[in-house]
Amino acid sequence: MTIERLPESSSEAIISVRGLTKRFGTFTAVNDVSFDVYPGEVVGYLGPNGSGKTTTIRMLCGLLHPSAGTAKVVGRDIVHEAEFIKRQIGYMSQKFALYDDLTVMENLRFYSGVYEVPREVEQQRLQDVLHMAGLENHTGAFTRDLSGGWRQRLALGCALLHQPRLLFLDEPTSGVDPVARREFWDLIYQLAHRGTTIFVTTHYMDEAEHCGRVGFMRNGTLMAFDAPRALKSRFLHGAAWSIDATPLLEAVDQLSKLQGIAQARLHGDRAQVIVASGENNTVEWTPQTLASNLRASNIAVNSIEPAEPTLEDVFTLLAHE
Repeated sequence: MTIERLPESSSEAIISVRGLTKRFGTFTAVNDVSFDVYPGEVVGYLGPNGSGKTTTIRMLCGLLHPSAGTAKVVGRDIVHEAEFIKRQIGYMSQKFALYDDLTVMENLRFYSGVYEVPREVEQQRLQDVLHMAGLENHTGAFTRDLSGGWRQRLALGCALLHQPRLLFLDEPTSGVDPVARREFWDLIYQLAHRGTTIFVTTHYMDEAEHCGRVGFMRNGTLMAFDAPRALKSRFLHGAAWSIDATPLLEAVDQLSKLQGIAQARLHGDRAQVIVASGENNTVEWTPQTLASNLRASNIAVNSIEPAEPTLEDVFTLLAHE
């Protein structure tokens, strides 16, 4: 089930970013980014490696100072009140500092001390985290022996021991198998239903569909920020078609050259085409006219079916603007 909980106008933003910029010498990693995140949301921050996602999240966590702009997290300034912010948030980095020579329970106890979890509630917190992450039967396992998926569960549990209001997850499913990714997102849903605000970075476009709102980063610039359905409605106006053609690569190349085609790309073992709409399209492309054009280029067309546009289509379209 996808969580699509949008903010109410009266809600106070738990993250508020205005013109946030980070430069490293002459290189601008994050350029004039602005957005708000509201309590209870699951927000995805998407983009390829090197697009500025991690730099943004590290500034919001108080680990990097911005070069320009402002941001407040849990109502506090990220520059002047970073230590307060760190106590209120959970942060799971791309390479979470789990200790391989400690067991699952020893890692949890260590991070309980780091987060200064009160002694009188520590045991209950540990049990709650173990249950949430499904680690009850792995407490004595050494971390080095855990699979990637179980390590991610443990890393998430460590980040939750102090019951943060806001949880930052930096590419939490990178390098794990599809089943583990699905199970990890189930845990994210559970946390969101309990009221935790989730800000998650990823380069997996399919994971964006699980978020209430998503932001697309490219070359340090935030290109769009909205709910998945709103983004598709805003940027993908034309009809979309899935085409089974042979040879496939030649079909995609031919389709991409046609006037009035907003986008043509590979989608599995088929070609997917999005037709431009409105003033951008002076050609009426239908299954019949598409098939005729391809066959005229000696490309066999086996079938053409309506397609459901994806957020990957949105991102690809924005990236080429």
